[in-house]
Amino acid sequence: MFQLYSCHLSAKISNENKEDVKISQFPHGFLFGTSTSSYQVEGGYLDDGKGLNNWDVFSHIPGNIENNDNGDVANDHYHRFLEDIEIMNSLGVNAYRFSISWARILPKGRLGEVNPSGIRFYNNLIDNLLLRGIEPFVTIYHHELPQELEDRYGSWLSPLIQEDFVHFAKTCFENFGERVKYWTTLNEPNLFTEMAYIRGRYPPARCSPPFGNCSVGNSDTEPLIVLHNMLLSHAKAVKLYRQSFQEKHGGCIGIVAAARMYEPLRNESELDQVAVRRKLAFKLGWMLDPLVYGDYPRQMHEYLGNNLQSFTEEETKYIKGSVDFIGINHYSTLYAKDCLHSVCSCTQFLCSSGGDRAIEGFTSTTGERNGIPIGEPTGMSGIFVVPKGMEKIINYIKERYNNIPVYVTENGYSSPRQKNEQLLLHDVERINYHKNYLAALVRAIKKGADVRGYFVWSLTDNLEWTEGFSVRYGLYHVDRQTLQRIPKLSATWYKNFLNYDKDQQLNISSLLVITKSTPNHHQTIEWVFSWFDGSPRPDPMLSQPSPIVVLGSTSPFRWVFSRNMCILQQQGRSSVVNHDLVQIEQLHYCLATVRSICLDRSPMFASDG
Repeated sequence: MFQLYSCHLSAKISNENKEDVKISQFPHGFLFGTSTSSYQVEGGYLDDGKGLNNWDVFSHIPGNIENNDNGDVANDHYHRFLEDIEIMNSLGVNAYRFSISWARILPKGRLGEVNPSGIRFYNNLIDNLLLRGIEPFVTIYHHELPQELEDRYGSWLSPLIQEDFVHFAKTCFENFGERVKYWTTLNEPNLFTEMAYIRGRYPPARCSPPFGNCSVGNSDTEPLIVLHNMLLSHAKAVKLYRQSFQEKHGGCIGIVAAARMYEPLRNESELDQVAVRRKLAFKLGWMLDPLVYGDYPRQMHEYLGNNLQSFTEEETKYIKGSVDFIGINHYSTLYAKDCLHSVCSCTQFLCSSGGDRAIEGFTSTTGERNGIPIGEPTGMSGIFVVPKGMEKIINYIKERYNNIPVYVTENGYSSPRQKNEQLLLHDVERINYHKNYLAALVRAIKKGADVRGYFVWSLTDNLEWTEGFSVRYGLYHVDRQTLQRIPKLSATWYKNFLNYDKDQQLNISSLLVITKSTPNHHQTIEWVFSWFDGSPRPDPMLSQPSPIVVLGSTSPFRWVFSRNMCILQQQGRSSVVNHDLVQIEQLHYCLATVRSICLDRSPMFASDG
């Protein structure tokens, strides 16, 4: 027997929000979240069996980090993750991007034991995210690895790292894969390689002049070896995932690239226009071309010659097409100048050294033209506010990589330094930054780009690598003495942005729920149709039947349930059997983010789980 139920919603609409960009301008099922990484927020650096990682060692050397800051405690997310999840829940995000600490899971790499406390921590994190309808978007490697691997064989300079990384990835897939549907193997291998092996600012701090004055390293050759090993590590992990886990877990896997955009320094110069394309090939194509096409860009072969690593025929087979999607971390745009046919001298503001070297594609970059910055400066050196760069980099990826699905995995604004706390909390500049970059993202989507998510960097102020705690990207300020999370004005803006159009939709939203009775008096959802834009459409996330039980015929309560659990939302909190009346706003939020159904009628339904 089939039954049809209709759930009509209504709510008062607020006219206070006048944002230029609306959440309704983004595709159905779009992920909106926040990002962090393990070393930058977790702390607990020696707690519960965690081993030392490369940043633990590097940050304890005086002078490596501004103000000699370190991540020993960081934001203490390791002990306060429930508090941080409640913050996310109150914002209304439907996804959270975080990374897994390699040294917390495998302190000694593949030659040691799995740390059960590390597994337990990430299990608790993932379970509590899912309980609140927040999708885990997990990065396996975000700039940190066990110091053991650096000491034993030089980490990314050795092909031995590939076996260790695949073992780490397999451990993650086995323990978390049933609940994680979005994986990225590596965060910004192109930026990490530049910072650690060209400029020597990240551990293991290897470089050579003119890029830096490290005690060891070769900036012209080592980066090519390192990125090659990183790409092969990625490809082997993806091969394992696709062969052993993807079908049964139903997830997808990609990689995250640092994706800066460039403009010609001299508009009239054809040489600088070519330099822009060359710079994009050397910075972005360096890591993405092999993953999509199976080889490095033509320009790199042309100018690097035999220094460029090569893939074997077998490696080409599994590295080509080894991404289901691309994540991009985009913050800013710089000017690019040709150094192949022009003289380059690094005298301008924020000019990059080494532009006349092959490893840099014979292209220098700068943040100013004729003394005028390319955009409003921020608190981070080399980062300027240039919203049009978002649209341009998305369009570039669409055209170069056949419109592969893209997630903007990081985008954020660093407040100028030396501000008092009150000014830090009243962060109008950050709000304007996100509004303008989101508007640019909408323009790219309207032009056909397949963009599926946007993550604000960052949820909280955190340890910004060598900048320490002096650079602040968070929607929430963290008091360094008490570690209290204090919402900035931008947190309120993001919450309003995520919920504003949902409030409007409540006036026109309806659900048509088709259920089927079973012999044991259970009912299953057969199909759900929802009206959000005036026309009915099936909800693809609810295509799988979800068992429900009739609890009573006269209950006045409104109930929300998902495929796996019964959830009631009340004032931003979730609980598993709670008979409080639910506000319409929370019901609609559940529908959108927990992939649940509301039944505002009698009888009341709940899951049998």
